[in-house]
Amino acid sequence: MNQKLVVRYLDGRVLKGHSRDFFPNKTHFHLQPVDGTDPLAVTVSDLKGVFTVRSFEGDPENRSRRHDVEQPGLGKKIKVTFKDGEVVIGYTSGYSANRPTFFVFPADPDSNTERILVITAATTSVEFLE
Repeated sequence: MNQKLVVRYLDGRVLKGHSRDFFPNKTHFHLQPVDGTDPLAVTVSDLKGVFTVRSFEGDPENRSRRHDVEQPGLGKKIKVTFKDGEVVIGYTSGYSANRPTFFVFPADPDSNTERILVITAATTSVEFLE
């Protein structure tokens, strides 16, 4: 499966590209950047998160960032605060403080982001919301 990914590093770098071997339980994967440069080996522990997206352009008009929409079946509502200050609100069914990664599905159903593989070490806090 050729996935559209936005890879965000701990040091602030952002890469966009496609991957055929991205799996949440692997320590690395390969990314074919959209700019046509050579494929890169990506080490998951160097990342803040891996964002699976609908399009690389995003939707700059979608600024609502709605968090009040209930999306049954996606797990518990969660608030993730990253070390760089970014906050993501969404749903997860796989969070455990002992796991190195977990998926979050954005609370905003109109988000360009389909899901985020959060690197637990890149967070300052994770809290469940009512």
